[in-house]
Amino acid sequence: MASSIDLTDRFDVSGPTHMMPTGGSCAMKIDWESEEHRRCVAACIVKGTYILESDRSMCRVQAEALAPAWWESFHFRLMEVLKDDSFKHKGDKFIFGAIYEYAAPAGAPPRHGHPSAPQYVVAFRGTMLRHPKAIQDVFLDGKIVLNCLKGSNRSQRAHAAVDTLLATIAKRKESCVVWLAGHSLGASLALDVGRTMMEEQGLSLPTFLFNPPQVSLAPAINLLQPTEVAKTDLYAVSHLFKAGLGLIHTPHRQRMEKLFERLSPWAPKLYVHDKDFICQGFIDYFEQREQLEKRLRGAAKSATTLSYRDMLLYMAGKDKERPHLLPSATLWKNSSMDSEACWLTQRSNAHGLQQWWKSDRELSLIPRDYKYPLA
Repeated sequence: MASSIDLTDRFDVSGPTHMMPTGGSCAMKIDWESEEHRRCVAACIVKGTYILESDRSMCRVQAEALAPAWWESFHFRLMEVLKDDSFKHKGDKFIFGAIYEYAAPAGAPPRHGHPSAPQYVVAFRGTMLRHPKAIQDVFLDGKIVLNCLKGSNRSQRAHAAVDTLLATIAKRKESCVVWLAGHSLGASLALDVGRTMMEEQGLSLPTFLFNPPQVSLAPAINLLQPTEVAKTDLYAVSHLFKAGLGLIHTPHRQRMEKLFERLSPWAPKLYVHDKDFICQGFIDYFEQREQLEKRLRGAAKSATTLSYRDMLLYMAGKDKERPHLLPSATLWKNSSMDSEACWLTQRSNAHGLQQWWKSDRELSLIPRDYKYPLA
């Protein structure tokens, strides 16, 4: 069994070494005041959700299970496992997420040392390409491209689980914080759930999105390596055209502006790498809209809420919106890279979850807050 274990799945080998205890102590040192520690905790719990499915598929149980260390080390316990039975075969269900509850042992630091410290974390894993049934995840990746993930069984299961959790908390009249977290495909699920909670219930849940997919032409444009001036000019023309189309499709534009106003208090945290093709679009979406607001002002504000594909669908009688259209967010951009690694390894690492539980000293992180209405 030991020979088949991927060492990156072992918390004691691949976990956040800068947070690990020293001097024989078994308790992790968590500073809830630290943005770095909150990021690392969220990323590790998402990693544990990946390994939870690996443990299940490889029949690793009890002492052989590798997943528990990724959440128990931070004093969380597994409360509920979320399974996707869309492709169920003889009772086999795919674990795609889990709900964790903070359960500090006696003598552990109090959770409420920081107002953002969570009582519950709802985590969603991403695509597992090495899994025997990876086709299930790849199928949902296709739904992201087509903007129909929301109607999938996995999305509905995620929404139902969060709704039930929040209803239980409300019934108990508890005051506690619920985090949403996900990586890649899982980040899309967390984004979908977070948007819905804000839009329909006015609940702004802290949301950690690691390498969230964004479907756009941004990666293709960046491959051409245009100058910053040329790139900004290209986006300026596109935004002007969008703003013009918005004047024609007034009902759709007004609906999107009202949606942005409802969503604006919610500012999810997006953790992206500038060399990751899958989430590069988010970088351009936020950075270019800021540049264009300085040049186009009102037109940029209107165009920010619009998508060409959404307007085409509106003309066909379907009023939808792209999940990447976010009014507010905190964008954490990492640019660190192993210069000695090959091109393929660099791109794979850029989309990897493991980068996000490293210390700030190991990363080249640049955070930026984006708000709506645009200043």
